Amino acid sequence: MTQTRWQRLSEWPLTATAVIFLVAYTWEVIGNLSGLSELVAEIVIGVTWAIFALDYLINLVLAPRRWQWFYTHILDLLIVVLPLLRPLRLLRLVTLLAVLQRTAGAAFRGRVVTYVAGAAALLVFVAAVAVLDSERSNADSTITNFGDALWWAFVTVTTVGYGDFAPVTAQGRLIAGGLMLGGVALLGVVTATLASWIVERVARQEEDEQAATRGEIRALGQQIGRLQDTLDSQPSASADRRP
Repeated sequence: MTQTRWQRLSEWPLTATAVIFLVAYTWEVIGNLSGLSELVAEIVIGVTWAIFALDYLINLVLAPRRWQWFYTHILDLLIVVLPLLRPLRLLRLVTLLAVLQRTAGAAFRGRVVTYVAGAAALLVFVAAVAVLDSERSNADSTITNFGDALWWAFVTVTTVGYGDFAPVTAQGRLIAGGLMLGGVALLGVVTATLASWIVERVARQEEDEQAATRGEIRALGQQIGRLQDTLDSQPSASADRRP
């Protein structure tokens, strides 16, 4: 099996795994679980994370040039390995976003409005859950429930930033930075798409005008040709009528 075939076959199963991971992680954070419920959520998160790690290993094995693939995907390795340390588990969300973007992005990129709206909603939701997970246990934090976290994520991704809620932990500020960069990137997608649409419309209009002009020139050439044939035939007709 080739790496390309594996990636094509694993796209939707990985997407389903990412959704299961997101549900379990959201349940754990928003529900502030403890006891058996927390254990179940952690098991689900661990199993889904093992699937992500397995996908990385299979891609590494199937890569035509393994060492080249390895050192060009160091970030993927760090995202798989580092979240095994609990303080860095939020890096799991980076893989979640990457997996969902790989599949949903390919499916909806032709429908830019749907793609951008879905990506923005997912980014805001994931950031809200992540910042709540980081901030809730800090005594100085103002983000202590999911509603506040969702509002903070929304005003941050739109670069409004009212300042009524702000992260105080290092992880929370890291999430804020990533969310702001994500908001700018989404705005860039919208701008680039709009510019591309305008350029395409202008080019199509110019192409139509050029086609119409070529058609008119062709028709005029045909008319000139018929007129020339008429003029050429007149002398011969006059010569035939002479006695």
